[in-house]
Amino acid sequence: MSLSASPGPRARSLAVTSGKGGVGKTMLSANLAAALARQGERVLVLDADLGLANLDVVLNLYPKITLHDVFTGKADLDEAILPAPGGFSVLLAGSGLVEYSRLTPEVREQLVGILERVKPRYDRILIDTGAGISDVVLYAVSLADEVLIVATPEPTSMTDAYATIKVLATQYARQQIRMVVNQSGRPGEGRAVRGQLQLVVDRYVSPQLAGAAVKLDLLGEIPVDPSVREAVQRRELLMQALPGSAAAQAITQIATKLIG
Repeated sequence: MSLSASPGPRARSLAVTSGKGGVGKTMLSANLAAALARQGERVLVLDADLGLANLDVVLNLYPKITLHDVFTGKADLDEAILPAPGGFSVLLAGSGLVEYSRLTPEVREQLVGILERVKPRYDRILIDTGAGISDVVLYAVSLADEVLIVATPEPTSMTDAYATIKVLATQYARQQIRMVVNQSGRPGEGRAVRGQLQLVVDRYVSPQLAGAAVKLDLLGEIPVDPSVREAVQRRELLMQALPGSAAAQAITQIATKLIG
């Protein structure tokens, strides 16, 4: 696949991030990509969790070439982009690369360059970031057109989601932040989580922004579903292994809302 620039529209980029690990961020990135591809989009997932990448595990891929090889000039970008199960493409990071735990000028330059080269080739790029508010994560998020925060109803997840929202709003001028609530225990719990976070943001964050207000846009909620664990253990995409499951149907609805 040639990655030379082509005329026409450029991909919309969406950073998928979270305040803490273990909330299903990478699972959502991979399955959302499959759901978007199923609806006709050309999708690339860029694994920007440069120190603790696990997208390859979720997709059961064993890449010979990763972002690390592109960064160091050992391989061309074309060689590092792989077809993934589910009909989308992936650009995988190598895991355990301590040198990428800090944001150096080289990492900045490489990430920007790669995004500029792939944008003409796709309709949508999902940037699967690390968790938390390290400078590497925040920089990856800053490169995206839109940001999606994944949270669960668990109090620590909500607290960390709020911390991430606060930094994105006050330091990166994000006024619209999309949300998905994963592991929802009952219908409507996602709306309740979003509502609680919006109240706190309205009270403590928006007043710092000189008249601007931060809006949390709930894209959807994914119910607690044993099918998710089953698919992860089988190292298969939920959208392929169990497409009729409640969680897979919820992700399809999120993809539809994202496109619409």
